[in-house]
Amino acid sequence: MLISRATRAATLAACAMSLLATSACGTDRSDEATATPIRLYGTDSTMLSSFPSELGTRAGLVDGMKGTTPLTPLPEDFKNRLRSIDSGLTDFVYAAEAYDAVLISALAAQLAGTTDPAAIAKQIVGVTNDGERCETAATCLELASDGQDIEYRSVSITRAGFTTAGEPSTASYATLHFDGEQINDSKTEFVGAGSESTASTEAPPPPKRQGAGASNRNDGSPLVLGGLLPKTGDLALSNPPLAAGAALAIEEINAAGGVLGDPVTWIDGDDGTNPAVAKATVASHVAAGVDVIIGAGASGVSRAVLPDVVEAGLVLFSPSNTDASLTDLDDEGHYFRTAPPDSLQGRALADVILRDGPEQVAIVARQDSYGEGLQNIVRSELERAGIGSDRLKLITYQPPEDAEAAPVDFTAGVHEITSFGADAVLIIGFSESAGLIRALADAGVPLHR
Repeated sequence: MLISRATRAATLAACAMSLLATSACGTDRSDEATATPIRLYGTDSTMLSSFPSELGTRAGLVDGMKGTTPLTPLPEDFKNRLRSIDSGLTDFVYAAEAYDAVLISALAAQLAGTTDPAAIAKQIVGVTNDGERCETAATCLELASDGQDIEYRSVSITRAGFTTAGEPSTASYATLHFDGEQINDSKTEFVGAGSESTASTEAPPPPKRQGAGASNRNDGSPLVLGGLLPKTGDLALSNPPLAAGAALAIEEINAAGGVLGDPVTWIDGDDGTNPAVAKATVASHVAAGVDVIIGAGASGVSRAVLPDVVEAGLVLFSPSNTDASLTDLDDEGHYFRTAPPDSLQGRALADVILRDGPEQVAIVARQDSYGEGLQNIVRSELERAGIGSDRLKLITYQPPEDAEAAPVDFTAGVHEITSFGADAVLIIGFSESAGLIRALADAGVPLHR
């Protein structure tokens, strides 16, 4: 039966619910009827080699889980340079984006001829578009100090530069597979997304020439960058590659002579995967004279602190925010990101799910802008591919407020999933979402291996 768009929207709206309340959508089935193994799918915050550790002795439950993350094929040389910063690094998700966010900020300051955040912001998009192409910190900084327009290309920015909104116009996504407790790199596939035609063609202010090594104390140097990365909280699993990427960029910028003739200063900071913690860190950075803040890790945290950043006149540059709605956020030109928006990831994620031919799909997401935003994008892509609203179940849950909060109780959510008869479950969450996998197993739900 054909369903009108209005009816379908109403049906889907009724399906989006908290795990604290149980309701039905589509054709419900009894828990006992769920004999078909459920396939698990994840996103950039769970498709990490470190994620299974959240399951403790039951880490093997992730065996067979699939998902996507923004990721380009990383050259072995880049991985080795990252390992020189953190020898224990096992995940590389957003490492390149963190590296590029720091280096683009440095290049923008060099081109602006000042560490004034407003002037830096006006150069950031232009750093990636319509100039002499360069790929290393040393080469790009030399060109910038000579007053030449540059077109920066690196590990995460390969095909085209930023849009006028200050985010990538194109992206690469990896489809990842857990075999046992580890991601099997031999099964990883890469797919491109986005359009080069959306890259900005607006010219930035003319660059200011400054000879290499010439320090001008009237330019506000040294450039001070402040970290706002998830050292703690539910997104802490993602911090090692983010921190390594940022540290590597600082090291290579300073090895090339720094910015405006002085070494770049880095002040570490935690966003706690928590707005309150992040706001305190931002306040500390403002007091310390930070020019550009690198972060936050989570989209919702960046959204929460952005008013404080704008009021202070600083730049907020995230390497890992993917919430699509941030594209249209009124940031007064202060917000940028090297991570692509979820409007691109949603298509890649839906494709991974569709390849397995699911009958009933449950999408479980955090109740925040990232979780619910990506949930709706994937839902739209699945519907576009022919999965009717009666075959989709949207479930949301309230994530813990902080590390001291009680774990999420996923019991009601498991009942929703099994009653619906789902044979595919997409999990959009951070480390706390391991609790859903554990709850499914505790309920005797067979997981596809």
